[in-house]
Amino acid sequence: MAIKLENVGIAVRDIEAAVAFFTDLGLTVIGRDTVSGEWADTAVGLDGNHAKIAMLQTPDGNGRLELFEYIHPDAIETQDTLPNEIGMHRVAFSVDDIDEALRIAARHDCYPLRGVANYENVYKLSYVRGPSGIIVMLAEDLTQH
Repeated sequence: MAIKLENVGIAVRDIEAAVAFFTDLGLTVIGRDTVSGEWADTAVGLDGNHAKIAMLQTPDGNGRLELFEYIHPDAIETQDTLPNEIGMHRVAFSVDDIDEALRIAARHDCYPLRGVANYENVYKLSYVRGPSGIIVMLAEDLTQH
C-alpha cells in the first residue's frame, strides 16, 4: 500500500497571527477556507465542527501545515505542551486505498472516531485514534481513480 505524509494540523487561537508568523518564516499560503457541515463532523468526529483553515507549504513543496481556528465548538485551552509529553493534534497521510488503510489500523486496535467521510467526491477521509492517542487522518484522493 502506498502512503505519504500529507500535512500536520495545528489548532490555533488566532489564525491571522499564526499565518503571519509562518509566512514570515518562509511558508506560503496555498489555500484558505471555512469548513463545516456533515462531512466535517464525520471526518473529525466532532458535532458542529466549524473552523477557519489555512494550508501553508514549505518552499521546497514537500511539507505542508494546516492551521485551523475553531468557530464552533469553542476551542479548549490547554497548557503549553512540553517536549516530552505524549500526543499532538493529528498527522495526515494520503493513501491509495482508505479501506485497506483502515483494515491495517484495525489490526492495531485503531479505529475511526466516527466513520469515513466523502468530501465533495474529491476525498474520502477519516480520523483514526492511533497509538498513544494520536489522531491520524487518512485521505484517499478520489480524483486519482
